[in-house]
Amino acid sequence: MTATSVEKVNGTPVASHAEPRFDPVALAEAEAIRKRADAEAEALRIEAEGKAEAEKIKAAEEARKQKIANDKAEARAREEQAAREARIAESNRKRAAEERAQREEVEEAERDKQAEQKSQQQVADAEDSWRFFAVAFAVMCGVVALPVQMAAFWNDKAPWMISAPFMLEGAAWVVLRGATAAVAAHRPHWHFRLIAWLLAFVAAGVNLWHGLAAFDPATAIGTAVASIAGPGVWDLHEHGRIRKRDGKQTRRERKAAENGAKRLAAEKAADEARRKAEKEAADKAAAETAKRLAETRAKEFPKVWEHALKLAADLGETRVTEAIWKRAKLDVDGALPGESAEVFRMRNAAEARVEAARQKKPVNTVSKTMNAQRANQMPRAQRGPARKPPARRRGDTPKYVGAARKQAAITAKNAATGDAN
Repeated sequence: MTATSVEKVNGTPVASHAEPRFDPVALAEAEAIRKRADAEAEALRIEAEGKAEAEKIKAAEEARKQKIANDKAEARAREEQAAREARIAESNRKRAAEERAQREEVEEAERDKQAEQKSQQQVADAEDSWRFFAVAFAVMCGVVALPVQMAAFWNDKAPWMISAPFMLEGAAWVVLRGATAAVAAHRPHWHFRLIAWLLAFVAAGVNLWHGLAAFDPATAIGTAVASIAGPGVWDLHEHGRIRKRDGKQTRRERKAAENGAKRLAAEKAADEARRKAEKEAADKAAAETAKRLAETRAKEFPKVWEHALKLAADLGETRVTEAIWKRAKLDVDGALPGESAEVFRMRNAAEARVEAARQKKPVNTVSKTMNAQRANQMPRAQRGPARKPPARRRGDTPKYVGAARKQAAITAKNAATGDAN
């Protein structure tokens, strides 16, 4: 600091400067201020560096988290893409399998159809062949049988009788054609076939008689067989066609059907036996369960069980049913099965404990009186058998304080006003 003095020169005051002086207190304060400023600057610098470092760490952490998130998102995207490609491949595989299965099904159906057509064609060819050979055989038999019959009916005086063999053979065939028409029209055909066989046997008899008389036995027997064989073979053809039309089974088919029916009957009998055994086992288990239940009820509820037995006998029941037990429980305990006075008390006590736990207070603080704030004002009665009621004496009850007496008066007045209203 610099000291300034005032001097007078020629009567005029003149300021003069003295040597500077230092104030230690001011210097100490200045030094303290400077140090405090340096400390604050250093603190701000450290704080700024800390914030910058925290921001840097936070940025690095955010970058790391972002990288992890990006890696996860990329991995998830790769997984989703792989799953999508797998689903597409699976869908393509299923579609290809379905198309292949459809093609195989169509091919199998086509093969079955071709096989069925081939089988039907074979059957039709066999039937046509059978029909052709049957007709050819019948014609051949007619060719063999007719000459002997013609010789038998030949008469110089009646040459027209030569047509009798044609009549016999033709009549048989005409009747067989009538049987064919009856079969096609789903009409009775047995009488046509019977007449055809009678005519065939007549022709065979003529051939046998005339053959033995005019020729040798071989000729007679051969022509007789030919007269029967021709219509017989054709009737066999018609018989097979009739059975096929009516759907009649062969002996093998009937045998297989009988075996199948026997097998089904055996399976049905076995199933019925199994069901019967299961029912018996279930009934036995139910009876044992009912017995154990009856024993338990008789042991745990003897009074109710005794009353239930009386009710069952009175109502004409052979056992204690659930309805009878319910009624007996109501009669004895006054409650339904599963409930009783003890159960109600236990439930009420449990509910009281739960309510006390919810209100965070002990259960024993709950008063059993009508008003927990009311105090006994009378002395205790004498112990043992009561001889007489306690007598009220002066001084038994401590006097209320003034505020209590005022409050009691106000309460009584309010009560009286409420009763009047």
